[in-house]
Parts: sequence; structure tokens; C-alpha cells
Amino acid sequence: MTTVNAEGSFSRNVADLIGRIAYRRIQSDEDRRAIFRLRYECYLREGAIAPNETCLFEDDFDSAPNGSIFGLYIDGVLASSIRVHVATAEVPFAPALAVFGDILGARIAAGETIVDPTRFVVDHELSRLYPGLPYATVRMGMLASEHAEADYALATVRTEHRAFYRRLLFMEPVGEPRLYPNLKNPINLMGVSFPLMRQRVYTRYPFMASTREEQDRLFGSRRFRAPRRDHGAAPVTGEAAAA
Repeated sequence: MTTVNAEGSFSRNVADLIGRIAYRRIQSDEDRRAIFRLRYECYLREGAIAPNETCLFEDDFDSAPNGSIFGLYIDGVLASSIRVHVATAEVPFAPALAVFGDILGARIAAGETIVDPTRFVVDHELSRLYPGLPYATVRMGMLASEHAEADYALATVRTEHRAFYRRLLFMEPVGEPRLYPNLKNPINLMGVSFPLMRQRVYTRYPFMASTREEQDRLFGSRRFRAPRRDHGAAPVTGEAAAA
């Protein structure tokens, strides 16, 4: 099988999975606790955190005014989660800014909009059943960047995960790894110009695209800027569009 055919088959498989997934912005205390419990289980399994009595993993950024927590559900079961902060000069709050502020501060001061997805976790058993689940989860960062008209998209990741973001989102490391609050392992900052990256991603991985309707359903109809010209994404079908 050629590389092109393999990528096409992979994209179709992930798109089919996305059709089964309900993307939800988490609001209730019960749902938040379920997310924090999933985080704890995932980070503990990786050896990234120490055990605690609550069996929950949360931090102050979970309550930041510019942050949103999302859960992805398959057949009503929580399968993965990711948190997204949209940082601007007016609301300059994001985990990456707290750690890499000397690198990112100039961008914020210049008026750029930065999207910082963090706390990316996937249920261990469901990830084995659905190999495309991590890609469906990372898609939330693209969706958030599109909605916010982002200038710069980020990922703060462990060293062994850099290749994933380079391959999927064309991101490159920025600076050296640093210690990250509440985590045992050093974290790398990776970034890319979203306007320059977006079409390359949609062309290679069409499942990353989203409609304005889906963006507004998850983030609200308020727009930071005028919408970009439509990138030609087909409407999302299935539960992902209706949930």
C-alpha cells in the first residue's frame, strides 16, 4: 500500500470514529470530577504525578476565565479529555505562559491570539479499542484555533511525544524543556503559526476540519475576529455534530 493510500485509509477511519463521538464542553461538577479522575488515572499510569488521596488531578487553570474543559464520549462513556485556553492581551492566562512566559510574552504583548491545549488524556482501555481516539482528541485544538482565529498554536509535551505533534500539526520545539507545575517530567514547548499550518493539516488530515456550527456549539458564537474564508470542510456528521 502506498503512503498516500495508507494516509487516506487512516483519515477515513478517524473520520468514522469522530462520527461516533460526542464532543462536550464540561460544565457540571459531576462531569468535571469524572474528567479529573480520568486525568489522575492517566498521569499516574505514566508516572507523571504522585498518588494522592482524592484520586483526582486538577489545577488552578481549570477555573481560568479563558479556559474550557472538553470531554469526548463514545456511546455515552467518557473516552478522553482535553483543556483549551485562548490567551490574548486582554486575558493573558494559559499554562504555557506561566512556564514559557519569556518566550510567549512578546507574542501576547504584540496582540497575538495563542491557543494552548493541555491536560490531554485518553482512557487506556478505549485507546486500545479505538487507535484513532488520540487524533480525535487533539482535533479540539484545531477547532479552538479556528474559532479563535489564532495566530499561534501550542503544545506542551514530554520529549517522547514531540514527534507526534511534528508529524500531525507541523509543530517545532521552541526553547529547551522545562519543569512544569505539578508534573514530575520536564515539558517541551512546541509551536507553529496557525495561519501557515492550518491548510496543510486539513489537506493531509481532513478529519481535523470543523464547521462554524460545530465551533460555535462548543465555544459559543462570540468571535474574536471576522471568520476566515471557509476552508471547504465537509459538515461533521453523526453524534459529533448533534451532541
